[in-house]
Amino acid sequence: MTKNPNHKGLNQLKRILIIGGGGRENSIAWALSKNQSIHQIYVCPGNGGTANFEKCICLQLKDEKTIILECNRLQIDLVIIGPEDPLAKGLANKLREAGLIVFGPCKEGAQLEASKDWAKTLMIENNIPTAKYWSTNSRVEALEILHRFNQPLVIKADGLAAGKGVTVCETIEQSKKAINDVFSGKFGSAGNKIILEEKIEGPEVSIFALCDGEKLIVLPPAQDHKRLLEGDNGPNTGGMGAYAPALLINQKDIQDLTELILIPTLKGLKKKKIRYIGVIYAGLMITSSGPKVIEFNCRFGDPECQALMPLMGEEFASVLFACARGELEKAPKLTFHDVCSACVVAASKGYPENTKKGDRININIESNQSIQVFHAGTTIDEFDNIITNGGRVLSVVAQGESFDKAFQLAYSNLDKINFDGMHFRKDIGYQVRNIKI
Repeated sequence: MTKNPNHKGLNQLKRILIIGGGGRENSIAWALSKNQSIHQIYVCPGNGGTANFEKCICLQLKDEKTIILECNRLQIDLVIIGPEDPLAKGLANKLREAGLIVFGPCKEGAQLEASKDWAKTLMIENNIPTAKYWSTNSRVEALEILHRFNQPLVIKADGLAAGKGVTVCETIEQSKKAINDVFSGKFGSAGNKIILEEKIEGPEVSIFALCDGEKLIVLPPAQDHKRLLEGDNGPNTGGMGAYAPALLINQKDIQDLTELILIPTLKGLKKKKIRYIGVIYAGLMITSSGPKVIEFNCRFGDPECQALMPLMGEEFASVLFACARGELEKAPKLTFHDVCSACVVAASKGYPENTKKGDRININIESNQSIQVFHAGTTIDEFDNIITNGGRVLSVVAQGESFDKAFQLAYSNLDKINFDGMHFRKDIGYQVRNIKI
């Protein structure tokens, strides 16, 4: 017996399943747990910090058939799919076919992130500003394009590469190496096609819209820090920290970007007969000739999500539920807390290339309304110790009346966490902090 997606009102959201086990899903679970009407939040597979939050329980479900069975058994009202990989593989399609209410785009919509070439084509077709680019599945042709352009290019694997498939090159030789890396199989099937993109200059900012297929709500902007080392040096990572709201753009800018980028994106998807339900995440660069889209993602950014979740009002759960039902007009107005939110990621030794796992983590922080520890690459061993289980291990997130105070609180609490090889950047938020770098 499957569910009728319209069998309950928005005020009857009681049980939620979140798919994923990273910091993004941990922070979403924490934010939703603040809603007094929600009884239980299941996270699959979750991580070593899931059970730290009230109402939150880990579930180990191996495949979509088991997920559907458990959703019906547990009377799940809403499924939230966090990571890009299950979205790109069509998990949302399968769950909706089974009658479940799902927040997360279908496989067709997830191409926004799963194929950079597909996303670029959508942008060109809908006059969405972006950098010039070339795409090819031939190493020879890629090198010919580079030779013809005769300038360093940004080299991107077309498919999903866990946030590591982009190389911003400073020299032509670096561009050649990046092309050879992609075609040598460094990113697996994600590198079957390559995108060569002109380098554009300017600060980056991320904007997020919650979509119900027809309408959207825009969240406060955030700014991520992709490089591993201070001063934005070192290799690209999944993200070493973030802050929100980003001061780079104001409310008028957000309205303009909504008209220029987000609404045309949603209209472009509709023209392709895609009913896009979930998050549209636009990574932007503010250039001298105006904002341009660097990339789209089909889910909340991570770690930006961790900085954003403490800003969400209690209505957040109901808004996600309304989006998933295609009824955003019935949702309560989403409010945002007027504070500054800072997120600093602690990574394992060897990240992002050769991540070390299995080290015991000591955490001596008492969470309160202004400080959160969101787990990502953690698990619990047979002795109930929290141990490292991934590259980005956890984040300390803090809020304050200014970014200086928020980051001071985050970093002072980060000193109360330790594990072997623990690494974090000391300059996260340098754009809005009173520090020298």
